[in-house]
Amino acid sequence: MKAATSLAFAIALVGLAASAQAAGPTADIGTIARGKYVAVIGGCNDCHTPHYPESGGKVPESEWLAGAPVGFQGPWGTTYPANLRLLAQSMSETQWVARFRTEMRPPMPWFNLVAMSDADVRALYHYVRSLGAKGEPAPAYVPPGQAAKTPVIVFVPQNPPVAVKAAAK
Repeated sequence: MKAATSLAFAIALVGLAASAQAAGPTADIGTIARGKYVAVIGGCNDCHTPHYPESGGKVPESEWLAGAPVGFQGPWGTTYPANLRLLAQSMSETQWVARFRTEMRPPMPWFNLVAMSDADVRALYHYVRSLGAKGEPAPAYVPPGQAAKTPVIVFVPQNPPVAVKAAAK
């Protein structure tokens, strides 16, 4: 049992080392691991990885953070979860940090990103880069009043049905 655990740990370290190497010369195993942790606890996969929430997080890591073609629609228009893997490949670490310090359209919780430490934002950058490029760019933003060409999740408050109101009394 102890040998199997040691072997699994060694395999995980080799995988993290390969990820660190792919992320660039400034990323080490600890940085990559921290970035993965930030992605998970920050809920990045909830929107940026298709089928992640409805599968209870049971999506292979190789599929993580490649964006989604389902839009989020509200008074602001229709926004799409960016393909973070392509985004990280196209930006420097400094550009990534600057982007995380910028207001974004809903439902992106940009105010949470602004509260993240620079170290965590940088670790996330190196983790996402370590995953490599995958997928297609997210569809473009659709302004309010224009029809989206993809499925959408509508973020508009609804009044409860009359039966629900009556039951609440």
